[in-house]
Amino acid sequence: MQLYVRSESVVSRVIAGETLIIPVRRGVGDLSSIYSLNEVASVIWQSVTGPRTAEEIVHTLQTEFAGEPEQIEQDVNTFLQDMSSAGLINEVEVAV
Repeated sequence: MQLYVRSESVVSRVIAGETLIIPVRRGVGDLSSIYSLNEVASVIWQSVTGPRTAEEIVHTLQTEFAGEPEQIEQDVNTFLQDMSSAGLINEVEVAV
């Protein structure tokens, strides 16, 4: 089973309703790589404070936003892939 969780090498804050993510490299915030999240992405980000499956995250979004289930699933998977590639979210394998 694939779980997703925030990387320990990032700092995030909500400022004026906007979620900002700052990668920390060598103990210092990388201010040239600040990520700003929209409302949907912010909910996904909040969902991965602890290990979550993509399906759990999709369910969270379905309860908060109207939309086609297939589109929500695609958006979640794209976000998770992008954030994993950027090193902001870690993928954790769990044996079932």
